Amino acid sequence: MFGNRNRRKALLVSAALVGGALLMTACQDTDGGGDAGAAQSSSPSAGTGSPSAGPSESAEPSASEDAPDASPSGSPEETPSTEGTESGEPGRVGQVCGANDLSWSTRSMSQGGGYILVMAKAKSGITCVLPAALPTVAFGSDGTEAGPAEQSVGKQITLGGGTVAYAGVNPKTTKTDGGKELDSIILAIGDEDANPVSLTVGTITVDKPVVTNWHTVSKDAVPFN
Repeated sequence: MFGNRNRRKALLVSAALVGGALLMTACQDTDGGGDAGAAQSSSPSAGTGSPSAGPSESAEPSASEDAPDASPSGSPEETPSTEGTESGEPGRVGQVCGANDLSWSTRSMSQGGGYILVMAKAKSGITCVLPAALPTVAFGSDGTEAGPAEQSVGKQITLGGGTVAYAGVNPKTTKTDGGKELDSIILAIGDEDANPVSLTVGTITVDKPVVTNWHTVSKDAVPFN
């Protein structure tokens, strides 16, 4: 009887010991799982932080975006010059007139025995200077030139803004019959003018012609003999 009781007691004690051991093992497993869970829960947090850093870095502008365009398409164009470089072009200021810088006209006059009044003014947009010298006036195919009708050279005249210059041409100063019958005259501003003009004046007799200086008043351009 006592033997059975003692054996049952030993079995209970063994069972208690085994149960305690199992309980301890379960507690340890639970603690380990909690740590693993904590580790796992902390790991996504770190992972989550990593992507957030990615966009922040990519949001920084690249060097190519910050750098200005070395050759902008809107570069200002070179500003054109306002000063003419050839005779007849607008913008000539303070330079000697050429014949093709001027608008020309003529009128047949009866005063002083008859002469041709030549009128010249600068074309639109041109300001130029008539030098203090005789106009160059030639006649016919042989290029007969008019001599001076005045004793002294006149003053230079600046043409522009509607100013008109006048010169008087007497195609025949001789008292005898004869001479060349012509219907036009050739005018230039000095012997170096590369662009002389030809003006129709009607039929005239040319013999030892003369021309006055340039004047700003028409009555001063009468070529008296």
